[in-house]
Amino acid sequence: MSTTRVFLLASALARLIERERGGHLVRQGFFPDRTDRSAHVQVSGETAHLILIAHHVAGPREEPAEISQAQAEALLELTAGQAEYLSIPMAIGSHGATIQRFVTPAPLDLISITFKQDKTARKFQPPAWFGPEVTSEAAYQVRSLALTGLPSVPAVEVTNEALHGLLDALDNRVGEPQLHPAEVSRVSETSEAALDPETDQELDGLNIEDRVIRELARSLQPQGR
Repeated sequence: MSTTRVFLLASALARLIERERGGHLVRQGFFPDRTDRSAHVQVSGETAHLILIAHHVAGPREEPAEISQAQAEALLELTAGQAEYLSIPMAIGSHGATIQRFVTPAPLDLISITFKQDKTARKFQPPAWFGPEVTSEAAYQVRSLALTGLPSVPAVEVTNEALHGLLDALDNRVGEPQLHPAEVSRVSETSEAALDPETDQELDGLNIEDRVIRELARSLQPQGR
């Protein structure tokens, strides 16, 4: 049985992942829960589903039914709460992960990583670029976000270690030796020098590490500069 763990993600890092990997928009509308079942509408690209979830002793059983876009739009208007987010698939080693960049009900970035076995999930050590784990906090489930709104979210710090860990993941170099501290210092100096907003046109000609470092430097600038 698969197991999923969920972590907060710094918005600057999530933005960089979106820039490199793209993603697709997902809209979900939730009807109020009932004792024995729950239901929600999901629109992803040109595909729409009405998803019924029956609550059994052995666990919830999901029953999706494909519906038309028109039907989905009509049902969304009747839901008690909605969530909208950009879904970005990504591999973390041999595991599949999904970044969720929420637009509605409020900005929030999460990363969910799925494991085929519960034992593997328990042994997993999150990399430095992951934020705090929120797997067991119901307030961060999509249904709860849609129906009750955003909880109080702690700030997620972006460090050199986190940035280089993300760069390794984007370059599929997870598990390789990290840069020497002197090399990290040189990279930091490079990022501090690349704060000119006009550099967007230069990004396409750079390798992935240079592009990500420059974009991170820009995203961390104070507003109004």
